Amino acid sequence: MLGLIPIIISPWSKTGWVSCGLFCSWALASESIRLHGGSRLHAAIVVELFKANADNRVLVENRFAFEDAVARLAGARRNDLVEEILEQHKALPQGRREGFVIRVIGLYGRARMPEHALRTFREMEMYGCERTVKSLNATMKVLMQARLFDEALRLLDEASPTYGVELDDISYNTVVKMACDMGELHAAYRVMQEMEKEGVRPDVITYTTLMAAFYKNGHREVGDGLWNLMRLRGCMPTLTSYNVRIQFLINRKRGWQANDLVRKMYAAGITPDEITYNLVIKGFFVIGEHEMAKTVFGAMHGRGCKPNERIYQTMVHYLCKRREFNLAFRLCKDSMEKNWFPSVDTIHHLLKGLMVIKKDRNAREIMKLVAERKPSYSVDDVKAFQDILSHGKTGR
Repeated sequence: MLGLIPIIISPWSKTGWVSCGLFCSWALASESIRLHGGSRLHAAIVVELFKANADNRVLVENRFAFEDAVARLAGARRNDLVEEILEQHKALPQGRREGFVIRVIGLYGRARMPEHALRTFREMEMYGCERTVKSLNATMKVLMQARLFDEALRLLDEASPTYGVELDDISYNTVVKMACDMGELHAAYRVMQEMEKEGVRPDVITYTTLMAAFYKNGHREVGDGLWNLMRLRGCMPTLTSYNVRIQFLINRKRGWQANDLVRKMYAAGITPDEITYNLVIKGFFVIGEHEMAKTVFGAMHGRGCKPNERIYQTMVHYLCKRREFNLAFRLCKDSMEKNWFPSVDTIHHLLKGLMVIKKDRNAREIMKLVAERKPSYSVDDVKAFQDILSHGKTGR
């Protein structure tokens, strides 16, 4: 148990240097919040450390110190203390720097205090800080993450007439994403048209965001049109763009076309990632091309891309559905030894299959790895697994 931790103020703080005492005390107090569940006493210690050293440049400019303190205080639901720290530091000389204020806006976002982030942006002139589109975009990002769409749209309307800030490509892309998230796809498309009128060129993020939204909502013609328009205007697709299109093809059970697109990626100098391979593998399994799915899985290694947890899950899941329990066992064991554990239902299916084909020893190997998992499975899940081994049938 940590008791009251003394606040140590460095005698060199006015020269910009700080003794180990301050950071040791801050670290201990911060850890104390975690250990004590955010008690008022231990949370207040961190705040007092910051307040007492408000003039110390080393602490004020220390991004890690602020991010860690805010994260712990927010986790302890002490938003009042988050506000106390950040409001005090906004009034410091650093508050006249836009970069510093942007950091405060972002920290309010991390603490899930979007209204405070918006207020900070609106009050920047009070601290003698000039606004640019950078602080506007930072505020928009916080409002978007909080899904405060009305407030975000209002801020955009005020940007030029009230604050003299002109939108850039990041601003417009934020609006496009917001409209897509709201399901207003045609409004999102009109935003792209508007940005062109304002002399801001849509980029690959603009097109990819729109394409993903139209594909997701079943508007294939518009999605394909955006893909073609993007390339026609000299905006080359990125890895994310290709993955969006591959996802659409897989959803339409067009695995072979998705695989052809992967070849085009390589030709364009873009290396597929684990998301790409997982989509294609799943796509082949879904259309019954199981051997091709296994071929793609094997080809990954030759391409220098190693399977991740999701790919192992996909392989083991579909191999079990195909009753290929021997290969499913080998991949499941390999995955578990990397500390990647398939879903409970997949393990359940695999254990049951191994018992059916008389591979009791393999089933026990899986159970041994299950028992070693951290964090452990629930008592009910473990009992269900054990019942399969004991009785050769499901206990769920």
